[in-house]
Amino acid sequence: MHIAVAGNIGAGKTTLTRLLAKHFKWEPHYEDVVDNPYLDDFYHQMERWSFNLQIYFLNSRFRQVLQIRESGKKIIQDRTIYEDAHIFAPNLHAMGLMTNRDFLNYSSLFELMESLVEAPDLLIYLRSSIPNLVNQIHKRGREYENSISIDYLSRLNERYEAWVQTYSKGKLLIIDVDNIDFVNNPEDLGIILNRIDAELNGLF
Repeated sequence: MHIAVAGNIGAGKTTLTRLLAKHFKWEPHYEDVVDNPYLDDFYHQMERWSFNLQIYFLNSRFRQVLQIRESGKKIIQDRTIYEDAHIFAPNLHAMGLMTNRDFLNYSSLFELMESLVEAPDLLIYLRSSIPNLVNQIHKRGREYENSISIDYLSRLNERYEAWVQTYSKGKLLIIDVDNIDFVNNPEDLGIILNRIDAELNGLF
């Protein structure tokens, strides 16, 4: 079984992935941000490094999805291969930070990879407002994220919303994270756990 958690930067994907893995005894697969050799360069010079970064993420996530399906285990994944292709890469292209040539090359590669992988059994989308994202990003204090602009986050949010409206590859659960605290409030986490149970097991 393959569960995936999607959402903008700072929405709480990694934290929720960890909590769900612990509760359901799923194996977590996290986004490769620590070992990513392009991330720091990208945030300082987006136009120069956008294609390299997106190719790195695409390769990393494609490898992850193949491993998930081959393992036969119950796995929860922090961010999906679709977010790179439907949100981050097109956003960079639209902002003039990725050339037409690079974007077409990237899109062609994604389409090939997409034809070889299966969608998650359940996609959990964490919906968040910009102020909440900004607050969470500041709270975790990653140095390379200091240069992320509100305009950039807003553009990503718009693309996320457009993407989930048309998502039809499998089950989708949308969680509005603005008014819940699943880290410090066990009741809020319990509500999420019940909703996931219902989606997976068809209860209620």
